[in-house]
Amino acid sequence: MVNRRIKKVFKLVGMKNKGAYSNYENEVPMNAQRFMSRINEIKNHSGIEVSIFEPKKSGNHKEGHYYVGVLVEDKIEKVPSGMEYLEITGEFVSTRGSMNFVADLHASLLKWSKEQGFLPTQESYFIETYHPCEEGEEVEIYIPIIRSTETNNSKEGHIVI
Repeated sequence: MVNRRIKKVFKLVGMKNKGAYSNYENEVPMNAQRFMSRINEIKNHSGIEVSIFEPKKSGNHKEGHYYVGVLVEDKIEKVPSGMEYLEITGEFVSTRGSMNFVADLHASLLKWSKEQGFLPTQESYFIETYHPCEEGEEVEIYIPIIRSTETNNSKEGHIVI
């Protein structure tokens, strides 16, 4: 597992969903399968599955929205019915590892990020991309950040829908 800081642009087509954070573990894979049954409707997709998550802002924030989708090479002009094109630009901390340890990967990345002086921002989505491998599936996690010396007024971490 290698942690890193990266500036990145994500272009994706996805389906928006809403639910209780406590149900994401079961709900997100189910909705991802539903989305993947329609992947042939998206012309310039990369084949890399992606989920993006609204950050949980507090303990009282019980429900959030998220997208399940696929990365695309370029903006697409005709988005299939029930889907949206999103472009997310920002600075992230990132790590990659087995899907079996996704909660541990998140915790470890957040700890490392804090040690490096980066703070997660609540102004942009948390992103996960999924990659098949011999051992099953790996997840790459991207947590949007600001430097501890910056403010939340940063121009980074914006979303275009």
